[in-house]
Amino acid sequence: MKTIIVLPTYNEVGNLEPFTKAVLALELPVNILIVDDNSPDGTGELADRLQAAASGRLHVLHRAKKEGLGKAYIAGFRRALELGAKRIFQMDADFSHPVEAIPRMVQLSREYDVVIGSRYVAGGGVDSRWHPLRRSLSQVGNVYARWVTGLRIRDTTSGFRCFRASALRQLPLAGIRSQGYVFQIELLLACQLAGCRIVETPIFFRERRVGESKMDLPIAWEALWRVWRLRRGTPWQAYIKEQLRPPEDERL
Repeated sequence: MKTIIVLPTYNEVGNLEPFTKAVLALELPVNILIVDDNSPDGTGELADRLQAAASGRLHVLHRAKKEGLGKAYIAGFRRALELGAKRIFQMDADFSHPVEAIPRMVQLSREYDVVIGSRYVAGGGVDSRWHPLRRSLSQVGNVYARWVTGLRIRDTTSGFRCFRASALRQLPLAGIRSQGYVFQIELLLACQLAGCRIVETPIFFRERRVGESKMDLPIAWEALWRVWRLRRGTPWQAYIKEQLRPPEDERL
């Protein structure tokens, strides 16, 4: 089954080459799709050079400008489906997500529709170099997201996930509008409402090797208020519920 890892990039020129080499060196055959949002540091140009040397295992999707994490991922998911992927990963290109966990997540995807690399289940954790405030915000934010939305997942904001292609195809991706880290919450909520079988597997989340975190105040503010929009309901939530309703003759 073809596995494609979708990597959204913006100014990741210092991480991209060693990261893609680490992934392609796995015994498990996987492909990579880099989605670059016109990085000014040359990440896109480096991605093209890596593609030329990767013997068909690395693909590049160039986007005209930076439009947010959500749009980058949705564009990547669509291209991965066009390329024939049966499993699609999302993960960061900065080594914060452990490459060595990929084979375990692929194995779990034989039984589950969505596999989440989780920091907040038994055996998971985060880097000790995290500032205590960042650690607290992450933990409290996950509790807050679960309380507001009804998600039954411990790590609602994890960006390390493996989806079966069949699960992504049944989601109304065009209706998912969040662009920051709350995109992870909204996408996961769509999976839960659609009845996907979801499992968490522990990972250790490392501090990025090179560069700076993309988290900023606008992204945090979006996460704070948009989860309430998800609780009140969105058009895509109504669509999923309608799709799951049995035919009229079965409801009689």
